[in-house]
Amino acid sequence: MAVNLSAAASFMATHARLLDRRRFELLSGEPNADAVLAAVDGYRNPDGGYGWGLEPDLRAPESQPGGALHAFEVFEETGPTPHAALLCDWLASVSTPDGGLPFALPVADPAGCAPFWVQADPAVATLQSTAFATGVALRVARTDQAVREHPWLAAATEYCFREIRALTEAPHAIALSFAVGAVDAAHDFHAEAAPLLDRLAAYVSPDGLVPVAGGSDGETLRALDFAPLPDRPARALFKDAVIDAELQRLADGQQDDGGWRVDYASYSPAAELEWRGYATVRAVSILQRNGVL
Repeated sequence: MAVNLSAAASFMATHARLLDRRRFELLSGEPNADAVLAAVDGYRNPDGGYGWGLEPDLRAPESQPGGALHAFEVFEETGPTPHAALLCDWLASVSTPDGGLPFALPVADPAGCAPFWVQADPAVATLQSTAFATGVALRVARTDQAVREHPWLAAATEYCFREIRALTEAPHAIALSFAVGAVDAAHDFHAEAAPLLDRLAAYVSPDGLVPVAGGSDGETLRALDFAPLPDRPARALFKDAVIDAELQRLADGQQDDGGWRVDYASYSPAAELEWRGYATVRAVSILQRNGVL
């Protein structure tokens, strides 16, 4: 599969935010985890949460569950940091009594924010928001004992399990992808994760194509959104030929300027660029971890 890493590096230098440039640096074999942590620390608030556009379509400064998702992604890449457990403390402070997370918390200034973040009910927990934070936190927990033993993670995991057991129809495509990711990550710690993955498999098309209701024209989740990594339980949802075709498609998605694009809408000029940097890091990471690069 032809991927031009030199062009990707040039794209990151000319288009991407500092955080994703530092993350790309890690992928390029320059192990400077402290620099990545310093970059993500710029999005951190005194309460231990993350805001300030760490989720590109949520530009507001307030700490948000969406910011927690992206912070945990960084912590998975860098290895243990005390800020991961402090983030769990913050998540516990904003969780609902049943252990779930609201989709978003109140936003004082909606400038540059997607309406679905601004209009969310902060008093109502959702499977999507809880799963997106929990799934990546469980991945962090593989190497971070403080996260692994944190009461927030136990409560949030159980919330996700209850919600998945209660499903009677397919959830929204994005909620489904995060639920699959959470159950896949929970497989390392919880025996009940395997039957829950089987339950979710009924809602995932064998070809991996799940249209995003209400999204941009043609916006569709694909097999690598559900099972990006080899040697994980979720990969069993798809035949090898489907994954091989999707890896080829991902490699072919590199643009002439060296970067990758997303197929969903951006809600500010900054977010449009930042999503491309984020997508480029994601594409290179997936291709590397699948042995393509």
